[in-house]
Amino acid sequence: MARTLRLKKFKDLSLDDPFFDSLKAGYGEFPKWFQSKAEEPVYVVMDENDHLSGMIYLKLEKGAVTDVEPNLPNGNWLKVGTLKIEGKGTKLGERVIKKIFDTALASQATGIYVTIFELHDSLIKLFKRYGFEKTAEKTTDNGVEFVLSRSLTAHSQDMLRSYPFIRVNDRKQWLLAVYPEFHSRFLPDSILHNEPKEIVQDVSYTNTIHKIYVAKLPLTRMEEGDSVIMYRTSDNKGPAYYRSVATSICVVEETHRRKDFATVEEFLAYTKPHSVFSEDELRDMYVSWGRLYTVKMTYNVAFNKRITRGDLMELADVPEQPRWDLKRLTEQQFLKIVELGKVNESIIVD
Repeated sequence: MARTLRLKKFKDLSLDDPFFDSLKAGYGEFPKWFQSKAEEPVYVVMDENDHLSGMIYLKLEKGAVTDVEPNLPNGNWLKVGTLKIEGKGTKLGERVIKKIFDTALASQATGIYVTIFELHDSLIKLFKRYGFEKTAEKTTDNGVEFVLSRSLTAHSQDMLRSYPFIRVNDRKQWLLAVYPEFHSRFLPDSILHNEPKEIVQDVSYTNTIHKIYVAKLPLTRMEEGDSVIMYRTSDNKGPAYYRSVATSICVVEETHRRKDFATVEEFLAYTKPHSVFSEDELRDMYVSWGRLYTVKMTYNVAFNKRITRGDLMELADVPEQPRWDLKRLTEQQFLKIVELGKVNESIIVD
């Protein structure tokens, strides 16, 4: 069982847990601060034995950040207040970063910042991968920390450094159909509800930034930077007109075809870390499928409102033909779908 991210309150945690020893040693004021937060929510990482192995506290601050040098400018800042994750885990790091961005967008933050001691090199590299830069330092009785910040209003041209924002100019837009049994693994189930708060609070193990999907469809039609509307086909509990739904937006990183993988082991090494499929399923696909394609995507945003096939046809003018397996959309159709999904309008940056 993988480590899971859960939403709790500080009062549900024990300050005597050995997990907090390093925080108490590093920050003299930590116990008093911890107790003052009793009723506030905090994300925690629990391992397979239900032991605490991570903690992420997020807090919205309005105005300039004046306890760092130089000050961070006036804005709505999401502060990553306390962040500690024990052990290694790329996917866990991704889930934490995604949770931070999801919360920031839902809070209408204009920027995010985190303070980290220089010795936490791997954590610093993780944040920098997604566009954070060292912009200040914070000096306290505990020492000097780096301040890494990321604007949510000024955007890099680099795809990962501008994550989760989406560009449409000079790029193509697609609709990709996924069967329900794979969709539930591929993307968190909360996106099938109509409550925005459920998306922010979702802590599914599938809620990572990078996804690899495998299909017989010619996924190589898509190119880096293209936007993809994920479309969950009908669960056969009613007409597809109402039961098939658009749920979220991903952005293409790269595509491959079978011949790009010399052996099944090479294929598994590439797909398994970010795939929704088990090793047995992947092995069977490689061995038995005549046509095989992969797409690696970033999972950028879940719709706050699911959009039925009927609404896609009637409100976004998506025609019934050609088939909706891998369907090219016009920019106008795509932007209308984004509007219908009731996501933060700032997610599209051009």
